[in-house]
Amino acid sequence: MQLTVECKSRPDGSKPKALRREGLVPAVLYGHDGTNSLELVVDEKSVQQLLKDPNVSNSLIKVTVADGGWSGQTLLREVQMHPWRGYPYHLSFFSIASQATVQVDLPLNFVGEPVGVIRDGGIMETQVNDVAVECAPDNIPETIDIDVSALEMGGSMHLSEVTFPEGVAPVTDTDLLLVTIQAPRVAQTEEGASATSEASKLLDALQEASED
Repeated sequence: MQLTVECKSRPDGSKPKALRREGLVPAVLYGHDGTNSLELVVDEKSVQQLLKDPNVSNSLIKVTVADGGWSGQTLLREVQMHPWRGYPYHLSFFSIASQATVQVDLPLNFVGEPVGVIRDGGIMETQVNDVAVECAPDNIPETIDIDVSALEMGGSMHLSEVTFPEGVAPVTDTDLLLVTIQAPRVAQTEEGASATSEASKLLDALQEASED
C-alpha cells in the first residue's frame, strides 16, 4: 500500500513550539536537492494517521510539498517523540529518487513452530526483532520471513543461516544470534534443586561416616 503525506513549506522565522500549538508538526526533507534540505510542516492529524501504519519505517512514502512544487518518494528516517507526552514533534524524510539502493530496518517474522517446542516442551526465545538490510527502493519487503520449524531443544539460528529475498542483503553482522530454543525455566529450576539435594545428601553421608 502506498503511503502519502502532504506537507507545506515552513514559514521563515517560525518557532517549533508555536507551530505545534497550531496543530502542525515540524519536518525536514533531505536528499531531494544534493546536500540542501527543505524545512516543512505537516498537519498533526496526518502525522498520527501516517504513524499508525506498522510498516511506516520501511515503506516508501510519497511526500508532496503543496506550496513548494516538489513531490517524490521518500523514507521516514526519524520520528522524534515528546519524552513524556508521547506525541510526535519532528519528522525527517529522505528522498530516494537518486538512490540505487537504500538501507532500512526490516522486522523479522518467525514462521512455524519449532520441533523443540512441540515435541520437547521448549520455549522459543527471540533475541532480536529486526535487522538492517540493503536493497533497491522499489524492492523493500515488508518483513524477513524465517522458518524456525526445524529447531530442536537447545538449537539456535544466526543471521548467516537466513535466506534473504533476491536483491536484499543484510548489512548487520551475520554472526548475530536471532532465536534460541531453551528448556522451560521450571524444569531448569527443578534440575538445579535436584542437584542441590543430591549434594546435600552426599555431605550428610560424609559427615555421618566421619562421626563413626
